[in-house]
Amino acid sequence: MYNRYSTFVLRWLKVPPEPHPPQGDPASLRVFRAGKNFYRLRMFAWSVTQVIAFASIVFWVFVFVSVEETARIEKARRAAVTLAVSNHQATFTEQADQALASLKGGQPADLKAKGPAPANGAKKPIRRVRVGGWDGFLQVFVELAIMMPPWAFPILWTLKIIGLALYLVQLPLTYAVRRLDYEMRWYMVTDRSLRIRTGVASVQEITMSFANLQQVEVSQGPLQRVLGLADLKVQSAGGGGAPGRGQRAHQDSLHIGYFHGVENAHEIRDLIQERLRRFRDSGLGDPEEEVGRRVPSPPERGTESAPYPPSTDADVLAAARELAAEARALRVALG
Repeated sequence: MYNRYSTFVLRWLKVPPEPHPPQGDPASLRVFRAGKNFYRLRMFAWSVTQVIAFASIVFWVFVFVSVEETARIEKARRAAVTLAVSNHQATFTEQADQALASLKGGQPADLKAKGPAPANGAKKPIRRVRVGGWDGFLQVFVELAIMMPPWAFPILWTLKIIGLALYLVQLPLTYAVRRLDYEMRWYMVTDRSLRIRTGVASVQEITMSFANLQQVEVSQGPLQRVLGLADLKVQSAGGGGAPGRGQRAHQDSLHIGYFHGVENAHEIRDLIQERLRRFRDSGLGDPEEEVGRRVPSPPERGTESAPYPPSTDADVLAAARELAAEARALRVALG
């Protein structure tokens, strides 16, 4: 089931097939993969993300239901209060009695009923009720819901259902992408170059020749030490000039490669360094390149021209080694 689904995802995302080995002897090819704990760590992060997303959906559904019910009750209560106030009309007799009582008592009727005014002009303290916390959080949404028209809640419910459906649909897709991101990591090393391909949604492939390789570095964080993982960084020569920020980042991505989450980073480092040393000691040029023949110099006038014998691979290799030895000797003498 998963194989069929993963094939569909790879075809839908147009992920290229397995990369070809880089330049070098096919017998020297070594293919490395990320460790099992690297896959478990990424799946754990995916699980935590999905649990948080589901808890967020459940939380907002609860808030939405509570706000809708509270807003409905509050609307009904305010409508009843408004209706009672509008229907209450004082009669002419009640108004006259209130005015007469006010004249006789020397103060308004409502103040007389409440009792004597406080002495020394003291004001009665006003109690303020503060609403905060969870109730205040809900009250803000309740007030917004009261101001919304009646047709807004069905639309919000529709959007909520669509969001839940999208969450359920993305579960198998994101799971397949995370698993394929682990399975589609290729770290290839030959005797002359290396190739790294990573990614599913965004595929990145880097090929580095040992002729340009400058640095091999192993890094390991605390969590990686617990899981037995490490990252191997390889950097080649490149760049130059004074590029801008975007151009500099692009060049760094082209000249730096990472073996992420490997269990044998030190073994890979030693292998690359050994093959790099052999590559540099073997001389200049690639063995796959065709070796041209020497171009004979034109004969002097009055002498017979004799053709030069064609040069062989051994002669070219010996000349290259002699040139490399002289270069090393000159470097030592200058240093």
